Amino acid sequence: MLRAKIIATGSYVPKHVLTNFDLEKMVDTSDEWIRERSGIRERRIADEKEAASDLACEAAKAAFKRADIKPKDIELIIVATVTGDMPTPATACHLQHKLGIKKAAAFDVNAACSGFLYGLSIADSFIKSGAYKKILIVGAEVLSRVTDWEDRTTCVLFGDGAGAVILKATDEDRGIVSTHIRSNGALWELLNMPGGGSRNPASKESLKKKMHYLRMKGNETFKIAVRTLENLVARTLEENKLKPSQLSLLIPHQANLRIIQATAERLNIPMEKVFVNIDKYGNTSAASIPIALDEAVRQGRVRDGDYVLLEAFGGGLTWASVLIKW
Repeated sequence: MLRAKIIATGSYVPKHVLTNFDLEKMVDTSDEWIRERSGIRERRIADEKEAASDLACEAAKAAFKRADIKPKDIELIIVATVTGDMPTPATACHLQHKLGIKKAAAFDVNAACSGFLYGLSIADSFIKSGAYKKILIVGAEVLSRVTDWEDRTTCVLFGDGAGAVILKATDEDRGIVSTHIRSNGALWELLNMPGGGSRNPASKESLKKKMHYLRMKGNETFKIAVRTLENLVARTLEENKLKPSQLSLLIPHQANLRIIQATAERLNIPMEKVFVNIDKYGNTSAASIPIALDEAVRQGRVRDGDYVLLEAFGGGLTWASVLIKW
């Protein structure tokens, strides 16, 4: 049976660093307040000329440098993003052009912070079916463009960046073991950006009401996230007949350090087995997990034969997990 194996990872974050102390000068907040509630110390902000496809391109190039294949060998490109270059065409098509890939199919996935794992699940199915053998998946976000920098409850949370993986079909006993994707649209109001679509098209009124910025009900989202992620991880392990102690590394979506710690505690997974980099980048939505995965790989925290679990929770509401045998 064919499996989807990650043969290379890559990531890119913009050069500009926005610290909590910088934010103290912009809104009524403090470094201590931000760190205590989120674990974030700083985040990266794209410059005016950087769009999602630009960040995605740099992350993809980093992955190709470590891969045994070239861009022209890619058959499918999936980009997970909620901040694409434009409504249409897909950011994946812009990325395809930037990388000089001529024959691949390309499309975007919008599942908010769970988007990259949704993309992995789709790619895994394509590879198992035999439809494609080499797939590029990128999570890329420029959240600074949809952040209300006057709203102290949200502007402290988000950052920009991109992460990429290259999947290749293999008949080895390794690669993606299982994927799990879920959603509950009834809770869409907890995290959304209401402006810009067919429901609330761009207008003077929508701009005045700040409908083109991310909105979040933090406390409600926090409670649901912890409970949902606990159940998701437990179910993923149970279905694969694994115990938490058999995991070598848990790589969660970097949304909030308290959510990460609470989930790990409920599952009896020591924090030494949990990868955390939210302090450096904040919440980068769909880019969060691939950036963290790339850093974990480069730091030597992932070795052959390790069981690695990726999990995310985001707007939609959506949630997802991917279990990998490295």
